[in-house]
Amino acid sequence: MMKILVYKWKAYNYADVCEAFDNLGYEQVSLEYELDSYDDDPHFEEILRKAVWLEECGCVFSINYFAVISKVCAKINLPYVVWTCDNPLISMYHKAVFEPCNYFFTFDQTNFLEFQGMGLEHIWYLPLAANTRRLDYLLENCDDRHLYANDIAFVGSLYERNSYDRLKSSLPEYLQGYFDAAIWAQQCVGGGNILEEMLTVDVLEKLQYYFKLEKSKDSFSDLGLIFSTTVLGFKTAAEQRQRALIELSKKYSVAIYSNSNTEELTRVRYGGSLDYWSEMPKVFRETKINLNFTIPNIKSGLPLRIWDVLGCGGFLMTNFQAEIPYYFKNREDLVCFESVEELVELTGYYLSHEEERRRIAWNGYKKVKENHTWENRVTEMFRTVGI
Repeated sequence: MMKILVYKWKAYNYADVCEAFDNLGYEQVSLEYELDSYDDDPHFEEILRKAVWLEECGCVFSINYFAVISKVCAKINLPYVVWTCDNPLISMYHKAVFEPCNYFFTFDQTNFLEFQGMGLEHIWYLPLAANTRRLDYLLENCDDRHLYANDIAFVGSLYERNSYDRLKSSLPEYLQGYFDAAIWAQQCVGGGNILEEMLTVDVLEKLQYYFKLEKSKDSFSDLGLIFSTTVLGFKTAAEQRQRALIELSKKYSVAIYSNSNTEELTRVRYGGSLDYWSEMPKVFRETKINLNFTIPNIKSGLPLRIWDVLGCGGFLMTNFQAEIPYYFKNREDLVCFESVEELVELTGYYLSHEEERRRIAWNGYKKVKENHTWENRVTEMFRTVGI
């Protein structure tokens, strides 16, 4: 079978994807290099060219897109296969995405439809997955799972160091009020994103005097996209997560595992940060209720955290995402909430209904194990590409 050159950076799902390559019989070689620029890096380009030639690779693969890789693959007529795990992926808003060597697979269907509408031919929708084989082995061969037990737990960032808080004081009062209202309105919307729509032409014209857009000469990202995601999106996530954890902690025992500053969560137990591979699965399996809050930037897709929790056999409560019904049934495989108030109410119910909670966790796990493994996804990917 074809040999794949895998460009690796710090993405959690690389090991599972590469294991799937191995299990399906694909030979692979890895290239790790810290890029000076996603667009231009002559030294890296030479290294990549030599590696492809020496190893006789049939394609290059990466999690998320790097224009500098696309430049090399276009010159040597080699397929470049990309699987996104972030949305919106700002690096995709680059002229080089239209090179015919690129094959994009995106986990968010709104992202797929957006780029398809731009005329990008080689793009497909492909959700993320879980490695239940690895997770089962870890959880069945450890004797310290009980140390990670909780009634309710959230694993993730609070985004308390967001750029909106740094920028806000420099904005005029009317923009501060408008953006604060937009952030609150976004928190009231279940399963949708309204932030970019709220950045009207009039608002953007005023904003450009206070927020300078920095981008490469070949990028076609704009002020609305950048500000709605990297500024308003992260601030919305910060407020949503903190508010939900505070309200839950007024009634129940709640734990958080994070690198964030949790000083304001006075009733929430801080469990420290977790190793993704060896510790996080134990929290997901042993916690009665695992929480997921999808950042608004992910408009419809399912983030990796949803697959991770279900793949561990954990019970999951998550905000609603438009693509959840494609794969799971609410209150049969997982539980969705539309508001903080509903989250608090449902938490009380499922804490007191253990048998129902365990059944839902088992159903979600079975669906992932049977239908949503990395091998399933990689098979579909290369069947689509035809290489």
